[in-house]
Amino acid sequence: MTAAAVVLIVVAGLYGLVIGSFLNVVAYRVPAGIPLIRESRCPSCAARIRWWQNVPVFGWLALRGRCAACGAQIPARYPVVEALTGVLFAAVTAGVAVSRPLDARPVDGMLWLGTAEFWGVLIALLVFLSLSIALTLIDLDSRRLPNAIVLPGWATIIALLLITTVLTGLLPAEGGLEGGSDARTGSWDRIDWGPLLRAVVGGVALFAFYFVVRLISPRGMGGGDVKLAGLVGTMLGWFGWGALIVGAFAAFLLGGLLGVVMMLTGRAGGKTAIPFGPWMLAGAWVGILIGEPVGRWYLGLMS
Repeated sequence: MTAAAVVLIVVAGLYGLVIGSFLNVVAYRVPAGIPLIRESRCPSCAARIRWWQNVPVFGWLALRGRCAACGAQIPARYPVVEALTGVLFAAVTAGVAVSRPLDARPVDGMLWLGTAEFWGVLIALLVFLSLSIALTLIDLDSRRLPNAIVLPGWATIIALLLITTVLTGLLPAEGGLEGGSDARTGSWDRIDWGPLLRAVVGGVALFAFYFVVRLISPRGMGGGDVKLAGLVGTMLGWFGWGALIVGAFAAFLLGGLLGVVMMLTGRAGGKTAIPFGPWMLAGAWVGILIGEPVGRWYLGLMS
């Protein structure tokens, strides 16, 4: 791994701490209908929180987990989410830095870090990671997957995939335009639309599947799950059919295992409602991480 990649991973981790702080705000305010642009206040006494008290992780530690004005306890979940987001941002950046998920550019090292594919894949994954964390927190808290997050998030992912697809075809491995003034027009034939088309098909297919499941069992599947399925299917489809199939199956496997464990431990009954959104998102990351290798392994067994 190059020094530039290490620096990028560290920067991504620090940036993730800040994003984690914002995701805490999103998870609390969106379900409650509180504007995101309002200044931070203590939920107990409504005292304004100073800027240094909002520094991720360190602000909570400096306050010893209590409001400076009224002494009310600040949940430890806040610094945990911030720290976890920072770690995951660094991990995703490291993963993209040492791999080529779409393999559109057979280059390594600094050349890989300079490609449109690298930055497109990285940004798309970090946006999807942020959505995963926020939606998981909200679904666990309120059993909701708000349209205000799912639908704009889905549109953002599609836009990022489109931009990445176009720029990966237009820009050479070194990161600049090829040729002379007409190089951009002449490079359109190098654009590989396959992953983007697969992403669209994946989003529609998974949305349709969950829609049918909801028609069959309205109490077992919420409308938010159906819309989230479109977002998840779009992201998984971009990485490959194996990622889509494994990621979709992993959601039901993980959710089912949790249900069995909760029933065996007496923490849930046959009619206990378990939020499924977090397992859809967890399954999606399983598909992104190992879906393609698992798919190739399975096809090898069948051949």
